[in-house]
Amino acid sequence: MATNDTSSEFKAELLRPAKPGGDTPWAFVILPKSASEKLPRRGRTTVEGTINDHDFRATLEPDGQLSHWLRVNQELLDVIDANIGDIATFEIMSVAEEPEPEVPSDLAEALALAPQARVVWDETTTIARLDWIHWITSAKQAKTRAKRISDACDMLASGKRRVCCFDPSGYYSKALSAPKAAE
Repeated sequence: MATNDTSSEFKAELLRPAKPGGDTPWAFVILPKSASEKLPRRGRTTVEGTINDHDFRATLEPDGQLSHWLRVNQELLDVIDANIGDIATFEIMSVAEEPEPEVPSDLAEALALAPQARVVWDETTTIARLDWIHWITSAKQAKTRAKRISDACDMLASGKRRVCCFDPSGYYSKALSAPKAAE
């Protein structure tokens, strides 16, 4: 179920990432600010709608510029009959209820070993859990990620329900951004 006041229609180029990583090609789209501004948050947010008249549901990532970007994998490119470089037509709106995020295995293992942290984790909102996961997964180095998992368990065990000092939009910290497009 979606919220109509967040509805937007736009056209955008399917961009090739400069550093795609992996063997499977994928594309991305940076949402127009006007579409992003209608969404409920500047951080990760889930939308549903259509691309070239084909239904889809995806979690948008923050681009660090108070907007969002969308990864379009090869499977979706095939479904929408589009190639990197094509202009696609989008209709999006936020979902009525954010889906439960997938907990990374290293965080799940740490929470299993910290029962007090797990209790608070289970009592937080879906959005709070999404922010905790985003904070952890936005670490660029394995050492930083491990420290954030340890810190998260400590903070949760002490009753802290929200991660502090984390800008989920990436705008103020510049920790998050959209991929760079290939030339």
